[in-house]
Amino acid sequence: MADRREMWKALGMDVDTHDGLCAALPVAFGDVYLSQKNRPEGMAFWDFVVSDIHGIRPAELLEAQKEGRKVFGTFCVFVPDEVVVAANGIVTGLCGGSQFWVPDGEKVLPKSTCPLVKASVGARLGRTCPFFRIADMYVGETTCDGKKKAYEILGEDVPMYIMDLPQMKRECDILKWKDEIAAFAKKVEEFTGNTITPEKLDEAIRLINNKRKALARVFEARKNPDNIPISGTDALLVTQIAFFDDPARCAEMCNKLADELEERNRQGVSVFEKGTKRIMITGTPMAIPNWKLHHIVETSGAAVVCEEMCTGTRYFENLVEEGLPTLDEQFMALSKRYMKNNCACFTPNPGRVEDILRLAKEYHVDGVIDVNLKFCCLYDTEGYSVERALREAGIPVLGIETDYDDGDSEQLRTRIGAFVEMLG
Repeated sequence: MADRREMWKALGMDVDTHDGLCAALPVAFGDVYLSQKNRPEGMAFWDFVVSDIHGIRPAELLEAQKEGRKVFGTFCVFVPDEVVVAANGIVTGLCGGSQFWVPDGEKVLPKSTCPLVKASVGARLGRTCPFFRIADMYVGETTCDGKKKAYEILGEDVPMYIMDLPQMKRECDILKWKDEIAAFAKKVEEFTGNTITPEKLDEAIRLINNKRKALARVFEARKNPDNIPISGTDALLVTQIAFFDDPARCAEMCNKLADELEERNRQGVSVFEKGTKRIMITGTPMAIPNWKLHHIVETSGAAVVCEEMCTGTRYFENLVEEGLPTLDEQFMALSKRYMKNNCACFTPNPGRVEDILRLAKEYHVDGVIDVNLKFCCLYDTEGYSVERALREAGIPVLGIETDYDDGDSEQLRTRIGAFVEMLG
């Protein structure tokens, strides 16, 4: 791996503290990922990315900034990447998925805040994540009370733009989100100095749609009821990296992986023994490097074949209509697509339950694990209706609450192991 210390120092990072993360990550990655058997060869790309995760992409972003391009850091799947790309900007994900960042977040946030929010704030204020240092502007959204207040803290340090997401899905709400996208486009034009034209936005829509299609192909291969060509742990990593990677490269590598997975299905090459129980995970998103639950499930006799969450199907399902001639029509098309995301922030939210039941059938799951990060009241509250609907449909479900700390790992392993045994 290249020596990135000078780059990190130039970004104002706390390099000595960051070294602790750099030392721990390879061990964790090795224990979770490299210990797997019969992995698809295509996963070598994502292994390479993780081996220099705070070096390769950050170096690319810094080179782009030298060329005058702006980097926008986002926290949620509702922010329309297409608008930024149409103005020659770059999008990078910012959510933190490690306990490493939580203590710095707790210096300014209550301990009873979701670990994802605390880790995201801690990654910035602790100066131990290059993506948080590089982004020229942060783009937030009103999906979560914890994040909304955290944006006020982050906004003291970095230019912050917040999109006001409607909390319902009426026609007037779709129109309101279209207006929010149009306002965001004006801000992006002002910040980048580049004009968004219908031609540029249509090109960006096609680019991001191609990334979605490629990710969908990877997930489509996981639907095979007789074969499991890739572990859920590996599939999760692919999705996590998609939030950071160049969209064209992401599509290219996902398509190559999908080619291999489809061939594996034809030849009956599986990463698990025949008869392994198929699990879908739903609930709060799993930002990188949060691999805990997948690893426990897949070392407890089961396989994860689908994720109904933002770091899963919600990220790539539904395409934006292409070929529209005006910005107003394109903004409406973007609004319609993004408002199909069934986040727990909406009320009422029957669409998420419908998605879970549909996906359970499509992926031929034997059981569902509904996971909630501690202090995420949205998904915790919605767990009642989700688990009730699954039980009524005759689908076994296990509700779990956890955080980033490994202190509950053995307890989770016991509960998940018992759940898997019950499926048998």
